[in-house]
Amino acid sequence: MRIIGGEWRGRRIRFPSAAELRPTPDRVRETLFNWLQGVIGDARCLDLFAGSGALGLEALSRGARETLFVEREPRVALALRETLATFGASRGTVLIADAFRHLAGPARPFDVVFLDPPFAQGRLAELCTLLEHGGWLAPRACIYLEGAARDGIPPLPGPWQTAREIRAGEVHGVLARRAELAPPATVSSGRMDET
Repeated sequence: MRIIGGEWRGRRIRFPSAAELRPTPDRVRETLFNWLQGVIGDARCLDLFAGSGALGLEALSRGARETLFVEREPRVALALRETLATFGASRGTVLIADAFRHLAGPARPFDVVFLDPPFAQGRLAELCTLLEHGGWLAPRACIYLEGAARDGIPPLPGPWQTAREIRAGEVHGVLARRAELAPPATVSSGRMDET
């Protein structure tokens, strides 16, 4: 597997084989980053279930300010750290942790989130809820969800809107954008004012 675009275009990503490791196909990755080209530069990215790190590495290659990779399998996470070191990528951090436990901890908002859990888990809806209500998303964050084409994508949290979709083989990918919520109306002098 290789980086498709940006600073590290053509560089190979090496990773160990693991039962649940299923890197996002090249065609889907290329389409996704075409969609994100206007927002990925200087973005703070979160790559949950990082695996090979293909999505987060592609983001860094294309100018993301930083990427936090969360991967629970130590052997896979160490290989990802080696890839970052080989690329000289100081803007990437690998955390060996379970994604669900990580999302239950202290949050900081990200501009772009890659959410690509093992298909067999069937917990995309729960992850979306944790992201939305846990303080992990910037006001106008983009969230990429990837699931099995046969299962589809679960209903999205209220502020999220589907921006784009792609199907390729067994993969169904959705790019959602978080709509910035309008501030609540305030009551002043006996009348309703919009702020």
